[in-house]
Amino acid sequence: MSSETASSDIAIQAVGLGKVYPIFRKPQDRLLQMICRGRRKYYDEYWALRSVDLTVAKGETIGIIGRNGSGKSTFLQLVCGTLTPTCGTLAVNGRIAALLELGAGFNPEFTGRENVYLAASVLGLSNNEINERYDSIAAFAGIGDFIEQPVKLYSSGMYARLAFAVAAHVDADIMIVDEILAVGDAAFTQKCMRFIHKFRESGTLFFVSHDTSQVVSLCDRAVWLENGEVREVGAAKDVCYHYIADLHSERDTSNSFRIGGNRAAPTAIAVVQDARDDLLKSSQHRNTIQIFEFNNDSPWYGVEGARIVSVQLLDPQGNILPSLDGGEQVILKVTCRAEKAIHSPIIGFYIKDRLGQNLFGDNTFLSYCDAPLMVEPSQEFAATFRFQMPYLPIGDFAVVAAIAEGTQHDHVQHHWADDALFFRVHSSHVSRGLVGIPMLEIALEVEGTRQPIGSHTAR
Repeated sequence: MSSETASSDIAIQAVGLGKVYPIFRKPQDRLLQMICRGRRKYYDEYWALRSVDLTVAKGETIGIIGRNGSGKSTFLQLVCGTLTPTCGTLAVNGRIAALLELGAGFNPEFTGRENVYLAASVLGLSNNEINERYDSIAAFAGIGDFIEQPVKLYSSGMYARLAFAVAAHVDADIMIVDEILAVGDAAFTQKCMRFIHKFRESGTLFFVSHDTSQVVSLCDRAVWLENGEVREVGAAKDVCYHYIADLHSERDTSNSFRIGGNRAAPTAIAVVQDARDDLLKSSQHRNTIQIFEFNNDSPWYGVEGARIVSVQLLDPQGNILPSLDGGEQVILKVTCRAEKAIHSPIIGFYIKDRLGQNLFGDNTFLSYCDAPLMVEPSQEFAATFRFQMPYLPIGDFAVVAAIAEGTQHDHVQHHWADDALFFRVHSSHVSRGLVGIPMLEIALEVEGTRQPIGSHTAR
């Protein structure tokens, strides 16, 4: 790693970073290479990483995504200093705590306690500092008496607990988490996520995951690596969308898969006016939801055997809604047109927030799996979903709509429209959580009394 120091507001800066490995076809070629001392090459070059330029500001949260073998782990190992770059420069400003491989740095013959001291000292803590934090580390790990046993007896989950507990107590400036949360139990994973959310307030985080929804919800930006090179860097929501679309195109064998459309802000779409608008906005806490028109040029991908031609929110009588209140019953209608014969169509939707997190959704598969429909070319067909709209916090939301053919696990994606319909919440009583649900009753009682001192029953 370069000994250069990044400027005060930059945590990591990579310029032309690359890592190459020699691949020898025969064992004796390795010996011949040593003898010839570089005058001739007896190996092929494998570039695990090539020409990476990336600047990360202090306090940023960066998601690293890509297929297996794309160079994610190589890049992170270069950042940590466990690998030396073949070319380029890398400047790191701050103490790094890395969770790259399960139990990396642990001695399997040492006890958990001994490995705490070993790993924490490698990460820069003095013996006195480790003594002061040991009880807290042990409590965070929560492995009980196993901390006095050799770690070779640990399960993968116990390895993860101990490794994360150490990393969480070394006052790191930069934390790198590489899929380690996938092996912990639910309670421990939630504890780790709480720590990560708190760490993001002051530290720089590199987060590697195949779960793009986690990347979108956690990260400011995302880096998409492919074949050792940077394919795209940008807002986490946009990069993850392009990555998922590319995965779908790779699964398609018809050579007709396309990606298109423009991502537009809600303000760029015409608002449908309604006489109730002023009345709805007059209430300070009313969960008013303003609905925009169908975005025919939304970002999309698919093979185009069928296309989505309309997405609408309707009232229970089938009338188009320009606005509604949270808690009301609504119908989401997705209308499609077949460009060719479609066997077993599946129409589905997601509601997502401004960060791209999927809040809820459903599709038609289970309702029609025993009696699949057949749609002829040029026919229009529609799916309707009747549900009670949850209460939503203030902000912008979008409807993702899709038409596929096959089953939920084995299908062809014909048209996936990412931001088919926008709606905006102007006021809300929801201040915690992603959504609020209508309550049937809320009561407050005093112990020993027969009647509640106050209650509210839903209409």
